[in-house]
Amino acid sequence: MSGARIWTLHLALLAALFAMQWVLSPYHATNLARIMVLALFASGYNLAFGYTGLLSLGHALYLAAGMYAGSLPAWHFGLSGGWVLLLGTAGGTAMAALTGLFALRTRGVAFMIVTLMFAQTGHLALLYFRRWTGGDEGFTLPAASRVILGADLSQTGARYMLAFLLFAAGMLLTLALVRSRLGRVMRALRENEERCRMLGYNPFVGKLAVLSLSGAYAGAAGASYALLFGYAGGSFATIQYSILPLLYTLTGGAGTVAGPLFGTGAIFYLSDLAADLTSAWAFVVGLALVVVILFAPQGLLGMVRTRFWRSLP
Repeated sequence: MSGARIWTLHLALLAALFAMQWVLSPYHATNLARIMVLALFASGYNLAFGYTGLLSLGHALYLAAGMYAGSLPAWHFGLSGGWVLLLGTAGGTAMAALTGLFALRTRGVAFMIVTLMFAQTGHLALLYFRRWTGGDEGFTLPAASRVILGADLSQTGARYMLAFLLFAAGMLLTLALVRSRLGRVMRALRENEERCRMLGYNPFVGKLAVLSLSGAYAGAAGASYALLFGYAGGSFATIQYSILPLLYTLTGGAGTVAGPLFGTGAIFYLSDLAADLTSAWAFVVGLALVVVILFAPQGLLGMVRTRFWRSLP
């Protein structure tokens, strides 16, 4: 598939998402806004795991770092929405870079365990300093902080538009990145780190750069989630939010640009539907994931790439 066709395909997907705000009911538009924010989070995870081979269980820490780096100044000092988003992105980036300096000295299962330990430490810190963080109960953002460029993010239209703009920026950046020289280095690190070293690349520096960028996506997702839905809480730092982006990425297709969006949407609506049918909704979701792994081990878009479009990024 040519570069022009690849860009056209992804721009068409974004155009469809943009148009959905006038088609969907307010309830489903809000759900899709939530999906796009979570898909932005999963897109960052996909850069680390799907393209670079970094299986992390610590991304909840980066999500929470972004959420609290932006939300705490808003809660305590009434900071405006634009600053919440900027500080959140910076917070996620800084936390990923800091933990990466230590975690990336390990590999494989050890890396997974170290990132999990960092995330658990972050969660416990939020609980311990509950006087300032709100602990598990969390806190609501003041209405004045939920405004960006005059747009009230408590309104469905403004909420949807911000979620769309952030996801679109993340998706287009991912597409440009994976088709660049750095993207080729990322895939090379995933396939054969030692050969990359022989070719003159520094694997540690490369992986740290990718992990930091992944943290930026997570931080932006955390800050925007707080802005769009008016709440920040310690539950976003739990192990659940380290596992979810992995599930979204695996379901949609690891190493595909649009895979996290399809995976997030599939898991979100499957969970919603299963919860309406039975209290054992997690079992239904788990069963569906087993089916996907058995019959489409490369995920939904991964299967499409294998069978139809081998050059799909």
